Amino acid sequence: MTAPNLGRYDQSDLLELAQEVAEAAGKLLRTGLESVADGLLLATGASSKSSPTDLVTDVDRASEALIVSSLLRARPDDGILGEEGSSRKGSTGVTWVIDPLDGTINYLYGIEEFAVSIGASVDGRNIVGAVHNPVNGEMFAACEGQGATLNGRELRLKPSGRPLAEALVGTGFTYKAKDRADQARIVAMVLPQVRDIRRRGSASIDICGVACGRFDAFYEAWLKPWDLAAGDVIVREAGATLTEIEGLADGSSTVVVAAPGLEGPLVALLESTASNRGAPLGGRGMRAG
Repeated sequence: MTAPNLGRYDQSDLLELAQEVAEAAGKLLRTGLESVADGLLLATGASSKSSPTDLVTDVDRASEALIVSSLLRARPDDGILGEEGSSRKGSTGVTWVIDPLDGTINYLYGIEEFAVSIGASVDGRNIVGAVHNPVNGEMFAACEGQGATLNGRELRLKPSGRPLAEALVGTGFTYKAKDRADQARIVAMVLPQVRDIRRRGSASIDICGVACGRFDAFYEAWLKPWDLAAGDVIVREAGATLTEIEGLADGSSTVVVAAPGLEGPLVALLESTASNRGAPLGGRGMRAG
């Protein structure tokens, strides 16, 4: 296989840059929490995006602007794909996939579960990821083929032998009412079959939760590239599997992240929820760690 063109930098350089920029954006987000504490951001600085319950703030936009300018200052010929609209094609083969504030609703309510997520992809494959929670200082990071870390500590999952019935599973929900109803139907069928369900409100943090063993698995439909890019390489390098299933929720694939030994049982359970409503299954694709 021909090695991807990474321009002047190797993957380690890309990861170092991603972490530096994520930390800078995290400082901006922490500063914005002062407005959250006073109730000002929710009252004046938020607007609807995909639905009345899906909000974007001035802080989201400022964080993305900081990230984009910092990345392009270091690598002016790279591509950009950002949640808040930043998009440009590059000439190096590297595209930065950015979520400047993953967990906006948490942020608006002062819930300290949000992150900056910065991934780098080449030819559609995620090769570098950094996910930073600026409140507790955690930095999840990974380069493809070089392992994953949490604040510099290596993450490596081993089969636990735990059955699905004893698994703690994370999930998340979209902000469109029709799609949420579909997700509620699925979670109602999954919940009796696992230890418990958690919904923390930030997909990148939840995905990284599998990488470090806080969750046994995670699934969610309607994820966007910026929700997934950084976490994808982190969980794969930690030894988890990442699978995408078609046909569970109308018009979307469902991403399933699982610790060793749980991917098959959880995918089978989720597929049975589609079978029970008579929905066609469109197959699956898997990226294994």
